[in-house]
Amino acid sequence: MIEDVEITDNEFLRQFELEIGDNMARIEYALQDRKIFLTKYDMPEDLEDQGFRDIFIKAVFEEVRDRGISLVPTSPEIAGFMRKNRRKYRDLLPVGISI
Repeated sequence: MIEDVEITDNEFLRQFELEIGDNMARIEYALQDRKIFLTKYDMPEDLEDQGFRDIFIKAVFEEVRDRGISLVPTSPEIAGFMRKNRRKYRDLLPVGISI
């Protein structure tokens, strides 16, 4: 499994993208003040089956951390990942938000 995947921030479409072969996974977002709202998660079944779900979400979370902004997971898939990994990523949540 490749842990060091490269994600792209498509600012025009407001989505993070991960391309593996002919497949593309997406996490759509909205920026507001110093927060990024992760609103929609879309990953082809082929990539899910290969275990890229957590790898992609982790890469997006690390990108958000590098930018120094807060993260609000509004997509059910992203919120579920945040719940499972809350100790590692709770610093990304805005003050007053808990998952």
